Amino acid sequence: MSNQTCLIALGGNIPTAEGGPAHTLKEGLKSLARREIEVKDVSRFYATPCFPKGAGPDYVNAAALLMSDHTPEMLMQVLHEVEAEFGRARTQRWGQRTLDLDLLAVDAEVWPDEKTHAKWRALPMEEQMQNAPDTLILPHPRLQDRAFVLVPLADIAPDWRHPILDLSVREMLACLSQQDVAEVVPL
Repeated sequence: MSNQTCLIALGGNIPTAEGGPAHTLKEGLKSLARREIEVKDVSRFYATPCFPKGAGPDYVNAAALLMSDHTPEMLMQVLHEVEAEFGRARTQRWGQRTLDLDLLAVDAEVWPDEKTHAKWRALPMEEQMQNAPDTLILPHPRLQDRAFVLVPLADIAPDWRHPILDLSVREMLACLSQQDVAEVVPL
């Protein structure tokens, strides 16, 4: 597999023994670099309200542009290994966490197919909170709905186009409510 451009979202809202969430995000990026993944660019770090609201302390979020020869599945495995290195326990969907690394996109690939992507993109919020796909979905099926993803992503890849929606990051961000965008504040 050739070197691919990969976009990830980073987040955390629980400190580790080494420091707070911003420190953990920085160390997580260093860990990725030690695993033969080139970190090409990183957004500013942002303070964001916990999602869903009331589920815990507020988050620190960021986005990164990576270059990798890994398949998307292998890259997901590496992201999960790095999360575990920093004490991430996958016990609750959308629960509090020390480090969350979400694979948002790999070039313009659609995984596993457009029909499956459409199903997960249209899933009602109640079902999103209860169900997780059993396969990798790319691009991330809800990236277009989340200011805490799009605001940092606009720092590093404002012109990246969603291969199904045919909207740039900048255009998806403009579709969100001003209130949601205003809640994502640079640290």
